[in-house]
Amino acid sequence: MREDGGRTLKRILVAGFSTRHVALSAHRAGYEVFAVDHFCDADLRKNTISCMKFEELADLPVLIRKMCDTFDIDAIIPTSGAETLDNLPVLILGTDPHTAGQFLNKDFVQNWFSSLNIPVPPLLEPGEFPAMLKPVSGSGGWRNMVVRSPDDIKAWKEAFPGEPFLLQKIVPGIPASVCCVAGCGRARALAVNRQILRDEGPYQFGFAGSLTPFDHLMQEKMISCAERAAAASGCLGILGIDFMVSDDEIYAIELNPRFVATLDTIEAATGINLVKIHLDTFHGILPESMPVPVQYAIRRILFADRACAVTDDLSFLSPGVADIPVLPALFEDGNAIISVYGTGQNAALAQEALDTTIMVVKQYIQ
Repeated sequence: MREDGGRTLKRILVAGFSTRHVALSAHRAGYEVFAVDHFCDADLRKNTISCMKFEELADLPVLIRKMCDTFDIDAIIPTSGAETLDNLPVLILGTDPHTAGQFLNKDFVQNWFSSLNIPVPPLLEPGEFPAMLKPVSGSGGWRNMVVRSPDDIKAWKEAFPGEPFLLQKIVPGIPASVCCVAGCGRARALAVNRQILRDEGPYQFGFAGSLTPFDHLMQEKMISCAERAAAASGCLGILGIDFMVSDDEIYAIELNPRFVATLDTIEAATGINLVKIHLDTFHGILPESMPVPVQYAIRRILFADRACAVTDDLSFLSPGVADIPVLPALFEDGNAIISVYGTGQNAALAQEALDTTIMVVKQYIQ
């Protein structure tokens, strides 16, 4: 294993709201992996030496310290919810908390992209409708809402009291993202992905999966803008830039200063290991070129459309599934149940494989 600060990097703690994707990548890279996570699903438990579960983000720093004290952890990789934690007991392998915090503020991001001459959806004044309402802080898109009247804004405020928000023009296009690795003022794009959103219900703009690679006429422009933004961001390691893309326009939406949720499909499509690439960055090493995909990979998160349960261990379906529920598993309407995958030599074949696995999984949802 590599040396960091004169110490052999062997034991890595992955900490945040959802860590399974990063923890399994670190496991495949050969590290001893530990996790502090909100879910502690069955496959995360299987691939970590220890997994501690938390309910509230306020509990995260306490459990991180407990894990470090108990297992002599060498370094921490932060994921969602842990990006801005500081004063932690061991080396943090990620973007520094101040820089990460800036990019979690959508007001800052809007102005920052504009300063780089990267197009963003224009801001709207109160009273201009329809509009895309977004909370200034937070990630995942689950609180985003299309508002068409003052009453819609009032309803959102009642649901999220005291939460600052901004209003953007609704721009046409397909949700997409570019995963980059950055360091020392340089950046390299690693993959272009199509983002799959829930598309219905109160959380219709929430992340629900991805397709890698995403073949699009504007992919080179997305790559160019993403590399320029990542290099200028001051972020270190793996990060993602979200876009809306049409046949002739792109709009930058967010810069996520952490490991991307599209990790699974990127690694499956390209064969690369994102944790290894991430750690290389801390030694000034970036890939010389963007990896060429060897296949298409698609992930879909299945959400409960009613109160339901999974009473069988679905580990036997791996690697076609991930985020495997720990039994007995009960779900309320709208809860995430499990992630399902498909691969193929083109996007249609990957989708076909995904659909087949979804059919199998649904037999076990009661």
